[in-house]
Amino acid sequence: MSDPTIFISAGEASGEHYGAMLIDELRNQLASHRLSANFVGMGGQRMVEAGLDQVVRSEDMAVMGITEVVRHLPRIYREYRKLKAAIRTHHPDVAILIDFPDIHFKLAQEFHRLGIPVIFFVSPQLWAWKKQRIKLVQKYVNKMLVIFPFEEPFYRENGVTAEFVGHPLADLPPPEISREQFARESGLNPLRSWIGLLPGSRAKEISDNLPQMLAAARILTLRGPRAAGSRKEFEFIIPLAPTLNTSQRKMLAGLVKHHGDGLPVRLVEDARAALLHARASIVASGTATVEAALIGNPFVVVYRVSPLTYEVARHIVKVPFVAMANLIAGKMVVPELIQSAFTAANIVRQIEPLLPDGPLRQSMMKELAHIKGLLTPRSSGFGDELETAISRVAAITIRQIGTTAQVSDFVQS
Repeated sequence: MSDPTIFISAGEASGEHYGAMLIDELRNQLASHRLSANFVGMGGQRMVEAGLDQVVRSEDMAVMGITEVVRHLPRIYREYRKLKAAIRTHHPDVAILIDFPDIHFKLAQEFHRLGIPVIFFVSPQLWAWKKQRIKLVQKYVNKMLVIFPFEEPFYRENGVTAEFVGHPLADLPPPEISREQFARESGLNPLRSWIGLLPGSRAKEISDNLPQMLAAARILTLRGPRAAGSRKEFEFIIPLAPTLNTSQRKMLAGLVKHHGDGLPVRLVEDARAALLHARASIVASGTATVEAALIGNPFVVVYRVSPLTYEVARHIVKVPFVAMANLIAGKMVVPELIQSAFTAANIVRQIEPLLPDGPLRQSMMKELAHIKGLLTPRSSGFGDELETAISRVAAITIRQIGTTAQVSDFVQS
């Protein structure tokens, strides 16, 4: 059998990270079958470095909210046409579509027309809204691989072949960097109490979220550590998403200069190390909330979109929480400040009780540890050698290629 061509596509920072890991894992597993693969599709720099033949940059498709999409429609359509052309040119053996449903559901229809099997990894949140889209999944997706435990029964009850493979972030060991080394490399004062500010990975999220986060940082600084039951002065750390380009980083630095002038704020490169060593964090709703939960860093969730997007979502979203940590736990574990409730004063009110070693902090950390346990399958039919979510996705992909090619020995051993 000739080496397969695998179309792999990710449109956001977290998906791009998973995509890069998946390319590496697919290459390793295929090597055990004495095979290689050609990878083509949409992704960012990390996926390119892993070996992706990049048709479209994920940064050129990542927009957020109804008003943002409308403004960038010509560019989105142009890039989408490139992807469609690449599908017809390469005619891959299988497609792996990672999250990013607005584009990927359209691509899934194209793959279906060409008889190319589709594996969807990281479920769109159909269980929260747009449940009518389940018909698209039923018709155009061969396998839905989900990373949250409550998603598998939702899809199976709706006639979709689905499997909970675990969350990739749950497989990562804690960062090994010590507090002292992290302080030295990041220009931080190790004698201060660090508070993480994670405004999101997109330019629009950052511009919407960071000003209020910095306003909260100013209040905390003015009130001083004693108000929060701490003996250490505060320092605020902002991890830079690896997908931010030079202009976006300049924009973020400009926001810090404008809204955080005179505050002890540092920009750092390692988000997971920042979460590990921060006393607590203020986190925009998204993947970073899962990272904070898995690392066990107490945090407050904030969320704001345009008024139009919020009004539309308010009438169709059918879940009780915004933060994924709360959805997984099935109860309010971390406080949520949504839309008009997302103010500097409210942030301070919620985060100050998490800073001292009191019952509220200890209770939240216990609940976060429980959430981490829920994000790893307790048992599966994958085999002991497939211990991570990414390795399970790779194995399922190879099995799908073998099934499609009707080569039974392709998936043996």
